[in-house]
Amino acid sequence: MLLKKGLTQVYTGDGKGKTTAALGLALRALGWNKKVCMIQFVKGGKRLGEIEITKNQIPQFSIHQFSKNNKIILRPTKKDKEIAVKTLEFAKKIINSKKYDIVILDEINPAIKLKLIDVKEVLKIIREKPKNLELILTGRNADKKIIAASDLVTEMKLIKHPYYKKIPARKGIEY
Repeated sequence: MLLKKGLTQVYTGDGKGKTTAALGLALRALGWNKKVCMIQFVKGGKRLGEIEITKNQIPQFSIHQFSKNNKIILRPTKKDKEIAVKTLEFAKKIINSKKYDIVILDEINPAIKLKLIDVKEVLKIIREKPKNLELILTGRNADKKIIAASDLVTEMKLIKHPYYKKIPARKGIEY
């Protein structure tokens, strides 16, 4: 049940909710029997609620992580770059497989910003994606070229966050 016309969406900004918005869109699509794949860049190693629920309970929603690093990458290593390139190659295969209605490239924007992957490669994916595929890109610091090439861009603006009151991330809410 493929879409007639798939768009490219970006969720970016410093505020919380980029991945959550993509997951909300996925939930809505699953309600209409769409198939969804989320591929997580620069994220991994930590148990996440979205992975736990999809393992055995939602077969039409798959999530893939290649990184084992659960810390924020500030100074990328050669290994970080190798993993990001591998993740991007996997994403290209998934996108071109035509098995999914929606593909979410979660945290791809920071991977571009950190120069783990080339923005030109991502722009090519946007240009050449199947016409009936909805493509979602998440993460802060979206490149201006990605924003220009996309159909819908939402910026999450940070107003207030519990992190600044030393409230740690909570299971089932932030992860």
